[in-house]
Amino acid sequence: MQSSNGRARGSEQGFESPGDRWQGAGLASVEAPGDVRYDDPWYDALASGWGESGTMSPPATEAPAARRRRTDGADAAALVYVEVQRSEAFQEVRSRYRRFVVPAVIGFFLWYVTYVVAATTAPAVMARPVWGAVNVALVAGLGQFLSTFLLTWAYSRHARLRRDRAALELRWDTQELTREARGGAA
Repeated sequence: MQSSNGRARGSEQGFESPGDRWQGAGLASVEAPGDVRYDDPWYDALASGWGESGTMSPPATEAPAARRRRTDGADAAALVYVEVQRSEAFQEVRSRYRRFVVPAVIGFFLWYVTYVVAATTAPAVMARPVWGAVNVALVAGLGQFLSTFLLTWAYSRHARLRRDRAALELRWDTQELTREARGGAA
């Protein structure tokens, strides 16, 4: 059997490897030492140099012509998004989002950290029974689930009442401006 660099493997030392009986069964063998066999499972392009010709050069990886140059319509459409991002309506939608999300994330994170710290540093407090076999730790753990569902509901309600309509109008305007910039029907 030959390696990817054209040298015989194993047979010159007097033993035959299990792969020798499969030689030529499906994959093309190497004709000359300089040829590259990409179907060789042991070929590693990054480790080339040992026993291989140094005349090989890596294939050029150029971007297609369509990606190298943008048409005027695509440039104009890209400018529409920059213009929309700088608009007062977009800034208002983002500020409404931040006014809800930042306090909600901080509050939820503090509630979670308080639960974890209390569970690890005050096990006697967390083991205190509340009602029958239900203790403070179980109530706080269930409170974590409940607060997650409440926060999800509050977020979706806030989005529906305060942001969705403005964001939908902004999206509609952006699509119309993009279509006009590309030369489509208005």
